[in-house]
Amino acid sequence: MKLPPLLRRRGAPVGVGGVARLDRRTKNLTKRLRPGEIAIIHHSDLDRVSAEALVATGVSAVVNAVPSVSGRYPNLGPSILLEAGIPLIDAVGERVFAEVKEGDRLSLDDGLLLDPEGAVVAEGTLVTTDLLEEQLRVAREGLSAQIEDFTENTMRYLREEKELLLEGIGVPEIRTSIEGRHVLIVVRGYDYRSDLDALRPYISEYKPLLMGVDGGADALIEAGYKPDMIIGDMDSCSDSTLRSGAEIIVHAYRDGRAPGVERVESLGLEAVVFPALGTSEDAAMLLADTKGARLLVAVGTHASLVEFLDKGRSGMASTFLTRLRVGPKLVDAKGVSRIYRSQIRGWHLALLVLAGLLALVTALLFTDVGSAMGSVIAARVRDLLYWIKELFT
Repeated sequence: MKLPPLLRRRGAPVGVGGVARLDRRTKNLTKRLRPGEIAIIHHSDLDRVSAEALVATGVSAVVNAVPSVSGRYPNLGPSILLEAGIPLIDAVGERVFAEVKEGDRLSLDDGLLLDPEGAVVAEGTLVTTDLLEEQLRVAREGLSAQIEDFTENTMRYLREEKELLLEGIGVPEIRTSIEGRHVLIVVRGYDYRSDLDALRPYISEYKPLLMGVDGGADALIEAGYKPDMIIGDMDSCSDSTLRSGAEIIVHAYRDGRAPGVERVESLGLEAVVFPALGTSEDAAMLLADTKGARLLVAVGTHASLVEFLDKGRSGMASTFLTRLRVGPKLVDAKGVSRIYRSQIRGWHLALLVLAGLLALVTALLFTDVGSAMGSVIAARVRDLLYWIKELFT
């Protein structure tokens, strides 16, 4: 039920407005959002990847039913929204999903969500830079508790998956040959676009096997490549990419349940099921390593502790152990674009043009035609100089 009109902000200027789109899963919502719309989400500890996806859609504002910073750790998402100039209203409550329907027109006034008549639909907290800095300060103080939890999860994963992790038992048979090849594993995570772009010379020269992890397969298609394999739970990959001809590996729960198989089969495609704890990127690395890959190049994967926590899963501890398992085979492409940039400067181009002109002049001097042209040009220059001299005398 909407709050009574008495709670309206009389005379207060209404700021951002637009059509509302809402979903409890942010990655599903970003597929429907259009520029200028208001995103209503349910996302505790809003992570960097989700925030960047929201920014990329061009939304006018983000309304979160729950706090965007829970205090567990200093998550990165809210800062990205504020830096992009996108208003963030926090903790408006679960009822927003009952009060607001897809396509409703709404406006924001500080921490209030208003309908076209000005009635308050929901009320939360407008996140400011100062408020966010204080929230993140408190979260940093509690980070040690998250490290302890992370350690416990790591040991649990090691106990439950030691046969898969240490001996490769449980890795399914596949038709794609990996033995002795480089494998490029793409996750639609941090800096994946810039890193993929920086790796173009490597991809062109070494022709690695291209393995997309869920939405990472779409990232390969967007970059102009065709994935050889797609692995994941199939909740972030488009139908067209699944139909691209790549071998499909559905990452299943450890008990064998694989919801992604139903979607693949509904498209008339076949899939191999790979039951494993942890994340799909872990499954991709373990599969490639067990099948004899010579080198693993990872794009968009998670490498640091904050990134593991920002993923929002206790199972991210498996990524730590998976990286220990694959060891020196793994090359993380994260940040390649920051390290390697073209250093061509203006004087480089000028030098190149000068060298070309010098080569042209030299070639002309050693040919009959060039010699004749040189004589004509010299004569014209002498005539010009003589004319200038006569003009000023």
